[in-house]
Order: sequence, then structure tokens, then C-alpha cells
Amino acid sequence: MTGNASLIFVYNAPDGIGAALIDAAHKLISPATYPCSLCAVTYGAVAMRRDWKAYLARLPYPVKFYHRDGFRRAFRALEVALPAVLIAQGDAPPRLLIDATTLDAQADVASLIATLDTALAGAR
Repeated sequence: MTGNASLIFVYNAPDGIGAALIDAAHKLISPATYPCSLCAVTYGAVAMRRDWKAYLARLPYPVKFYHRDGFRRAFRALEVALPAVLIAQGDAPPRLLIDATTLDAQADVASLIATLDTALAGAR
């Protein structure tokens, strides 16, 4: 299903540099209360985790990343609990690939990769 499909990763965090600084501090001070499990698993305090970045580079899909605000602007008609991973195929609206509850259950990058691989295999 690679063809013209792409993956969309949506963080449950606001756009902007100021928000990124607050998020970094929140992850360091109180990681258990941080509201974006996708951010918490795939990013350290300020940078994407190397193993996640390497995995994304090996995927046969282009990937796009959105923060909550940008996603809502780009996909006004799409109501999805965040964080989320969606798959877009051609001109069709993106569809949910991994929901917020499943993302919230991911303990680390390895479990997220396994979950995403399973979801992609099922989407074919």
C-alpha cells in the first residue's frame, strides 16, 4: 500500500517555540502528567530520539508531523482524539491508523515501532 500513501503524526501539543519550551520543561519536571504520549515516547527534552528518527527514515512512506493547532487548521472536518497517527491515500481524507488510547499505552520507542508495524500491515 505504499504507492501514494503517507503517514501523519499528530502531537497533542500546541504550535510554536514558546509552547515547545514549556513542553520541554514539563517533560523534565513532571513527565507523568505530560499530555502527549506520542511526544513523550518519540522525543527527549528537545530532540527526536535517534532510534525513532532512524525508523522513520526506513519507512516506505513520506511522513508529516503536526501539532494540535496546525492539524486542526489543515483538517477542519476531521475530528480525532489526539495524539494520533493517520494514513492518507491519494485524495481521500486521512484515516485513523493508531488512536490516542493505543498511543497512550506505548512505553517506549520499541513498543511504538511494533504497534505501528502491526497497524501498517493491517492497512494493506
